[in-house]
Amino acid sequence: MVGSPRAPLLLLAALIVSLALALSPAAAQGPRKGRLLGGLMEADVNEEGVQEALSFAVSEFNKRSNDAYQSRAMRVVRARKQVVAGSEAGDMDNAGKEREAVQLMAEAEKRVKASHSFLRGLFGGNTRIEEACEMYTRAANMFKMAKNWSAAGNAFCQAAKLHMQLQSKHDSATSFVDAGNAYKKADPQEAINCLNAAIDIYTDMGRFTIAAKHHITIAEIYETELVDIEKAIAHYEQSADYYKGEESNSSANKCLLKVAAYAAQLEQYQKAIEIFEQIGANTMDNPLLKYSAKDYFFKAALCHFIVDELNAKLALEKYEEMFPAFTDSRECKLLKKLLEAHEEQNSEAYTEAVKEFDSISRLDQWLTTMLLRIKKSIQGDGEGDGDLK
Repeated sequence: MVGSPRAPLLLLAALIVSLALALSPAAAQGPRKGRLLGGLMEADVNEEGVQEALSFAVSEFNKRSNDAYQSRAMRVVRARKQVVAGSEAGDMDNAGKEREAVQLMAEAEKRVKASHSFLRGLFGGNTRIEEACEMYTRAANMFKMAKNWSAAGNAFCQAAKLHMQLQSKHDSATSFVDAGNAYKKADPQEAINCLNAAIDIYTDMGRFTIAAKHHITIAEIYETELVDIEKAIAHYEQSADYYKGEESNSSANKCLLKVAAYAAQLEQYQKAIEIFEQIGANTMDNPLLKYSAKDYFFKAALCHFIVDELNAKLALEKYEEMFPAFTDSRECKLLKKLLEAHEEQNSEAYTEAVKEFDSISRLDQWLTTMLLRIKKSIQGDGEGDGDLK
C-alpha cells in the first residue's frame, strides 16, 4: 500500500477521519465510522472517499463549535441569574437581619423595664439587665450586617450604658468603642462622643495607652471627616501626653510630629519649631533614629526661615554645632543655597536650588507649602504663580 498511488489519499482520508472522530466522541460510535474506516482498511479510497471524509470532518467540527458556543452562552446566562438571585437574596437577607435586630431591641427594652419593678429588683434584677446587654449587642451586630450603621451604633451605646450600670467598666468601654466604630460610617460627631466616653472609662481604669490610641482615632476623624485641624491638634497632643506617661516615646513622637506639621500649616511657627527641635535632639543620639534628625532640623529651619532670615541663619549654625552630620546633608546644603538666594533677592536662583533638590528627593506637600511661603517673601515674587518649578 505504501508504494500505491493511492497512498497519499489514504493517509489524508485517515487523518481527516481521525480528526473528526476526536472532535466528536459520539460520532466515533456511529455507523458512519464503520463505513469510513472499513473503506480505509480495504484501501478503497478515491477522490470521492476523501471528499466524504472531509465533509464528515467539517460537519463534526461545525457541530462541535456550535455546541461549545451554546454551552458557553448557557453558562453566562446561568451565572447572571445566580448574581441576580444572590443580590435579591442578599437584600432579603439584610432586611431579615434588620427585622430580627428590631425585635431584639424591643425585647431588650422589655427586660430593662422589668428590672425596674420592685420585686424584680429584689429577685434577679441584674440578670434581666445582663440579658438586655446581650440582646442589645446581638441587635447591634445584626444592624452591622444589614449596614445600618446608625442603628448599630445606638444599640452598642445602649449595651455600654447597661454594662456601666452593672459596674462592668471594661465591657462598657468596649461597647462604646464598638459604637464609635459603627457611627464613623454614618455620624462622625456621634462617633467622637462615643469614643470620648470610652476614653473616660479607660483613663479611670489607668489604661492610658488604649486611651491614647482612641484619641488618635478622634484626631483622624477631625482631620478627614470634620476638617477641624485645631481639634485634631488637641487630640494628638493629648495622645502624646498619655504615651509619654507610659514611656512609649516612639508613639508620642509620631503624634507630636503631626502636631508640628499642622501647627506650621496654621502659621503657629514657634510651636512647630519647638517640637521639631525637641524630637531632632532626642533622635540624633539614637543609632537607629539619628538619620531622621536631619529631617527634623530641616523642617525647624524652614519654619525659622518663614519668620525671619536671620533666625534661620542662627538656627542653621546651632543645628550644625549640635549635629555635625547635618552639615554634609542635602537638606543643609539646600538651606544655605536658599539663604543666599533670599539674601540676594534672586527668585530664579531660589527656584533652581529647589528644583535640583526635588530631582533627587521628592518634595511632599508640606515642604512645598513651606518653601512657597519663603519664596513669596522674596521681593517682586509676592504675586507669583505659586510655582517652585
